[in-house]
Amino acid sequence: MSTITRNTCPVCSTVNISKQLSAEDYTVSHQQFEIWQCAVCSIRFTQGAPDAASVADFYQSENYISHTDTEKGIINKLYHFVRRTTLRRKLRLIEQTTGIQKGNLLDIGAGTGAFAATMQQAGWTVNGLEPDAGTRQRAADLYALHLQDTAALFALPAAGFDAITMWHVLEHVHELHSYIAQIKLLLKQNGRALIAVPNYTSKDADVYRQYWAAYDVPRHLYHFSPASIKNLLQQHGLQLLDIKPMWFDSFYIAMLSEQYKNGKGNLVKAVWHGMLSNIAALFNKERCSSVIYIIGK
Repeated sequence: MSTITRNTCPVCSTVNISKQLSAEDYTVSHQQFEIWQCAVCSIRFTQGAPDAASVADFYQSENYISHTDTEKGIINKLYHFVRRTTLRRKLRLIEQTTGIQKGNLLDIGAGTGAFAATMQQAGWTVNGLEPDAGTRQRAADLYALHLQDTAALFALPAAGFDAITMWHVLEHVHELHSYIAQIKLLLKQNGRALIAVPNYTSKDADVYRQYWAAYDVPRHLYHFSPASIKNLLQQHGLQLLDIKPMWFDSFYIAMLSEQYKNGKGNLVKAVWHGMLSNIAALFNKERCSSVIYIIGK
């Protein structure tokens, strides 16, 4: 396995970086990975993460829900139950932020295609990109979607999309700045990008620390704070128009984190910590467990 050792920050390029903690890969390898932080822009990143040619092996698990769509276990069953609600909310959010009922949408990191299919059924013209060939096949089997490899991102026509979405995808992308620059190029002048990522400045991240499931090393290369996202967008001349909290994520992440911390689930404690995290975010949405950033040119 070839790994990436960073001597500078992946967002702002400063050399003022240092180790914060170590976390285990609970999904595949059970290896320990260091998480470092930039003292300037506050991004955290996985030090020693596999490079783009080596990372695929770390996604090969039947428990990796975005690739398998598994309903095995109570946490995954609850995930699917909640997803039906969140898909409708995402559709409404796209309509509200773009100001249109139908248009051209690009979904980067489409997974098994549930969101892309929802938007297509609502009348949108959808381009879906997904790097994993097996997952693209599952999208075809489940929803008759023909997703493309993410390499197609850099061959799409400029100013072709009213909306571009990345639902918990940006933290996986090796070519961080190239992706943000390409999103800017592909958006129509009044188009909107919606990027959802976990937020390590949330209260549930503080509670679970190295056991916080949203670190998800080494698949998550970056661990964003609102400040680091703002820094990244500013570098590319993009505007942060709004921030929307993802209220359900704190409960899902807390349920997984309880398993990682104690070796077994504790639904009561997970719900309690998820609720406390959301209460903290009521007064400051930038502290929500996961955040949607709404972006314009």
